[in-house]
This record gives sequence, structure tokens and C-alpha cells, in this order.
Amino acid sequence: MIVLNIRLDNFYAFKDFQMNLTYPKKIVDSYIKDEHLEGHPNFRYKKVNIIMGANATGKTTLGFILRDIFNFMDKKNYTYLTDAIHDKTREACFAIDLVCQDNVLYCITCTITPCEDRKYSAEDIKLEIRKESIWAKDSYESCKRRLAKSPYSPCETYLEELEKVKGLYGLFRFPKDTNRTLQFDFRDKKYQFVLEHILKALDPSIQKVELSRDTDDAYVIRFQNESIILQNKNPFDTNRLSSGTKAGVEIADVLSSLLQGRNTFYYCDEKFSYIHSDMEKAILSLMVDSIRPNEQLFFTTHNTDILDMNLPKHAFTFLRKDPNNIEHPISCVNASSLLKRSSDSLKNAVENDLFSTSPAVDLIYAIAEL
Repeated sequence: MIVLNIRLDNFYAFKDFQMNLTYPKKIVDSYIKDEHLEGHPNFRYKKVNIIMGANATGKTTLGFILRDIFNFMDKKNYTYLTDAIHDKTREACFAIDLVCQDNVLYCITCTITPCEDRKYSAEDIKLEIRKESIWAKDSYESCKRRLAKSPYSPCETYLEELEKVKGLYGLFRFPKDTNRTLQFDFRDKKYQFVLEHILKALDPSIQKVELSRDTDDAYVIRFQNESIILQNKNPFDTNRLSSGTKAGVEIADVLSSLLQGRNTFYYCDEKFSYIHSDMEKAILSLMVDSIRPNEQLFFTTHNTDILDMNLPKHAFTFLRKDPNNIEHPISCVNASSLLKRSSDSLKNAVENDLFSTSPAVDLIYAIAEL
């Protein structure tokens, strides 16, 4: 599954927000290989999306609303959307262009009527799904122009309309403010290997990770003089492991899924807050190398050392928030839209706040005046 463009209005803090995930021309000698739809070299999309920005700029909630949209389409339950509406007295809408499977472009538009003194109902959901087969020489733009001219036959209900979309496979992992609940797939034959190597890299005192012989759906982390049980779908509240090592358990799930192609869309949100910068760069590099054709990775981070990695500029998108801008409180800017030359330094641009995403550290320094 590949997201090509998304518009959001009145979901979470997003208002008249747009993010485009395509790029106009082929990048020579890019570190990211085959950054186009398989068999369609002109149908280019951003395979890797590094999302950066200050705190509270929408990096996590962008993942939330994408997850909500996918859940709405997959489970056919409109409450995934209505629960995310910010102002229920206003209309809410989203538009998303994506490729799911069988080389078909889907352009999906959903509008939800205002609801003030009552509960939302199925009649409030107005959904339009248009689709078009992607030709061999198509670009995203050419296919969308052809789709706009093609006839459209609406279904009577949004449930019937959703039957047009197949092949939604996404994995979302977000930071946890409270104790984690473990979730892993025992059908994943490589997870144990990946988990052991990541945890041993994060905590050298760990000697081995193995399947439990006494408990179903569990792994055992063995130290020299003690062991810890990781029980699937149970709280992970041990104090024996560091915060970074705990995060490593969930990172292993994302990386193992990428290595085996168990999903096609990945949103890995700020899982490295407690992990050394070099370790984050190493794991991200492995994630990028592991992405298969027709897959897409979103990776949010505050770590500016990521800017030194050998990734194309169009892989970096910066979110910024302006509470004084009532019409567009959250906006995004792609690095390649401002840095046109190959010699332009992305790191220097960020350090000089070219994207207007620096945190308000002046407020912190003002405390010294007390």
C-alpha cells in the first residue's frame, strides 16, 4: 500500500492540511533503490518519509489519522473517523490517493456532515471512491488526470463504496506514555533472531532471547543470574530493562515485519527517544535497505543526526505549527522544495531554521530572568 497524497480538514489539529508523497523526476544514484511503482518507472513515490519537527507539530497525530482512515476502510466502521473530528459543529473531510494492489490508483474523498446535539450516523458519511488502472508509462499525475475524466457510478451507501478497495496492510507503532502491552506474531520466524540482536545491542548484559518452554506465546530474556518473561498481549512493566531496551522490543517487531514483507505500509513514530543516535541511524539504515517494491515507510524523529544519512532530500518532510494561523495551524514543507541544488546541505538548512521548525527555546531561557 502506497500513500501518494493526503488532505485533511477538521481531524485532530489538522485544518486544510495537505501532504504530497510523490516526486517529479528520477533521482540519479539515490541510496533508496527503485523508488517507484514496480514495473512503472514513471510512477514515482516517496518510499521513505522522514518526518521531523518540534514538539506538538502533528507527527504522531498524522500517524493516528492515517491509521484511523485505514481502519475505517478496512473495518467499515465510521466511528474511527468521527472520534477523530476536532470540531463537531463543522464539516470534516479527508481526501487520500493511494495504490493498494493490482496497479490500481484509488482517489478517495470522504465528507462528514456537522453533528452538534446528536450522535453521528451512517447517513452523515459521504464517500466517493474513484479508481483507475495504472498504465505502463503512467506517472501519478497522468493517471490521475485520466481518472478525473473517467465516468463515476456512486454506490448507495458508504459500505458498498468501500467494497471497491482491497489490500490495506499497515503496521503502526507509536510511543507509549504508560506501561506497554506487548504484541508480536509467533508466526514470525525471524522475530526471535531480530529481537535478540537488538536487545543485546541495547543491553550488553543480556545473554540470550529464547522461546519459553513453560508458557505459551512468550519469550524469555536471559541474563547471567535472572530471566524476564515477555508474554504476548500482556503488560510489559518490568523495571529490569531500560526504557531504550523496552522500546527495542517494539522496534524489533517493525524491523522483522519489514525484513519479511508482512505489511506494505509502516508508520514508526518516535520509538528511539531513549536510544543512542548511532543505534537509531543503524536501525533506520537497515529499515531502508529492507523496504521491498510497492512498500512505504514513515519514520518520525527529533534526531538531527539522521540528516547526515545518505538519503535524498525529498525523503525529509518538516511539520510546523503556527497557533496564530487559524486557517492553516499545521503545515508541512518538503526539503526538496527549498533545497534545489545537490550541493545544498540539509543539516545546515535545519540548523539555520530554513524550514521554521526550531523549538521555542527562548521561552526556556527566559526562565533565567526570574
